[in-house]
Amino acid sequence: MKILITTLLILIAYNAESMPRLKPAIQQATSYKTVTDINHYWLSEKLDGMRGYWNGKQLLTRQGNIIHSPEWFTKNWPSNTMDGELWIKRDYFQQTLSCIRKKWIDETCWQSVRFMLFDLPKHSGTFTQRITAMQKLINKTNSPYLLMIKQFKVTTVGQLDQALNKVVKKNGEGLMLHHGSSYYHVGRTASIMKLKKHDDAEAVVIAHIEGKGKYQGLLGSIQVKTTDGIIFKIGSGFTDKERHEPPAIGSLITFKYNGKTQAGIPRFARFFRIREQNVKSNH
Repeated sequence: MKILITTLLILIAYNAESMPRLKPAIQQATSYKTVTDINHYWLSEKLDGMRGYWNGKQLLTRQGNIIHSPEWFTKNWPSNTMDGELWIKRDYFQQTLSCIRKKWIDETCWQSVRFMLFDLPKHSGTFTQRITAMQKLINKTNSPYLLMIKQFKVTTVGQLDQALNKVVKKNGEGLMLHHGSSYYHVGRTASIMKLKKHDDAEAVVIAHIEGKGKYQGLLGSIQVKTTDGIIFKIGSGFTDKERHEPPAIGSLITFKYNGKTQAGIPRFARFFRIREQNVKSNH
């Protein structure tokens, strides 16, 4: 009888983990477009981490998969739904992702991770009102692992450029601009814009192309396909290690580029990094 009960419990747990999960209803930013009312926007640094969603009980990825963190990491967290970024520090994207995606919980590396709160999806107020609510939430929550991204304002486009240059100089990724009177909008919205020194996008690797000359026998370039169906090659931006061990076919990568041709093909495309994949269960 005990064996039967144990078997049933294992099957139930397995089926629960195997069931497709609902993606969190989150909002997404658009690329920056020049605005005349810059003083209406709140600015924050665009952190180079992994999007996280706290549903009041569990941490989820933007795909809806459970992020298995140490119990102490989310201890004392509020029941409020929170949208944020799991982050260690600037220029530490791969290390952050490696820590979060490990098949077993590495408590040592999790001690360096912070959940950087940047919005409250279920709050009915404007973004300016949500900033006040987030600050109150952080102040009353006794957790060193839950922090809030600094929100600030500028009054001119010149000050915006200065703020961007300051972040980039410190190896930051860029800035986020959030209209103060906007409400939380599920899906892509022009009320939130991301500002960077370069364009970037994601694509799926569909083929490896062998190199020539000094890259004979190594990766020369990869063929990729964007979400818009554009297929092209990327041959620069790779380290020697990545040419020996290229991004797997089927993997999602981020690439940088400078504008597009009339055919929609990114100009001067170069490999940046392997993008996050679904975080699987640790169990």
